Amino acid sequence: MKDLIEHIAKALVDNPEEVSVAEVEGERTTVIELRVAQTDLGKVIGKEGKTARAMRTILNAAGTKIGKRCVLEILE
Repeated sequence: MKDLIEHIAKALVDNPEEVSVAEVEGERTTVIELRVAQTDLGKVIGKEGKTARAMRTILNAAGTKIGKRCVLEILE
């Protein structure tokens, strides 16, 4: 899951070297924390949050396949 989000985020931003992804695992839920450069935050969130929503949808679909609930948090 971590690699999936990292790959998507690096494709979206201008500074791919500043993308960092952390994975916090629980029993049933995995939280993916995404950090990008302040100038790239708008690109990751997208207009009206559509890009972020699409990333969350992909993450949920991949999580369902392995039987885990996945949550994406975009941190500043």
